[in-house]
Amino acid sequence: MKDLPESERPRERLIQHGPAILSAAELLAILLRTGRRGENALYLAHRLLQNCGGLAGLARTPAHELARIPGVGLAKAAQIQAALELGRRVAAATPEERPPVRSAHDAYLLLADMADLEQETLRVLLLDTRGRVLAIPTIYVGNVNTTLVRPAEIFREAIRRNAVSLIIAHNHPSGDPAPSPEDIALTRDLVAAGRLLGIGVLDHLIIGRGRYTSLREHGVAFHTP
Repeated sequence: MKDLPESERPRERLIQHGPAILSAAELLAILLRTGRRGENALYLAHRLLQNCGGLAGLARTPAHELARIPGVGLAKAAQIQAALELGRRVAAATPEERPPVRSAHDAYLLLADMADLEQETLRVLLLDTRGRVLAIPTIYVGNVNTTLVRPAEIFREAIRRNAVSLIIAHNHPSGDPAPSPEDIALTRDLVAAGRLLGIGVLDHLIIGRGRYTSLREHGVAFHTP
């Protein structure tokens, strides 16, 4: 990636700022190390995520299929699979080993891959009594607004898994995480529904390109009744 300014190279950005600031494509580019003629590692990473349908799709793609994608090959496919397997093993750790989510930034670290999704997607971070993650189900893919998102869909998984609280998150494919009036209205509806059900809605994160907005931290839609 020598064609990029040093301040924009993923490896240098990781060393200077830490991995949390990098998008999924940038992290993947570090694994790939090189691209191919006319396409650096970062462009290859973006194309790979698009071809596989995002990070979740990449995790489901067998190594032999990854190896057939132009610019990847067996060695890079093996590196990707090894990194994904490490991630799975961390996720499968016992609950006692899982750190609790104590802040919007903690939640963002678990959801940062949403920045690379091409469609607007809504996920819910389900938490137990100690703030540890029970699951992160995807609830909607498409247009996320008050007319389409029903509170019953949001809270069904929370009730099934006995979650005591949750954090809502959705992405803005435009890359700008500024909340829209519809985002704020949706959050107010879900906070109110959570109070009725006894499930705390702790925050709503809007994820953009390499950054996010916490509606709670901005004092939006979380006023004490």
